[in-house]
Amino acid sequence: QVQLVESGGGLVQAGGSLRLSCAASGRTFSSYAMGWFRQAPGKEREFVAAIKWRAGSTDYADSVKGRFTISRDNAKNTVYLQMNSLKPEDTAVYYCAATNSLGITIATMRLIEKYVYWGQGTQVTVSS
Repeated sequence: QVQLVESGGGLVQAGGSLRLSCAASGRTFSSYAMGWFRQAPGKEREFVAAIKWRAGSTDYADSVKGRFTISRDNAKNTVYLQMNSLKPEDTAVYYCAATNSLGITIATMRLIEKYVYWGQGTQVTVSS
């Protein structure tokens, strides 16, 4: 059973930084793609960033490119989302997601329907 546990959310002022963590268990994740998505109140869940565990290939939403960085630690089975230069519009619940990367391309890593496993989410609030 795959389990994803997010942590690291909180309240930060605009321009600040946070690092989210997603601890993964229950599988060998070397053949998986991992993604971060977010959902603001009244809005649909949207793609933020994704990484192919083995290759390290990454993709980012245009809205976060240059500010956010996704990475993984093989030894800890953990995926991170480093968020810098945060803006009030980054306020949302952030979710970690995982799926077997067979057939997943860099272009399709951002598709929410590709992901099978989800964490419970962590709140990020950016004050102006």
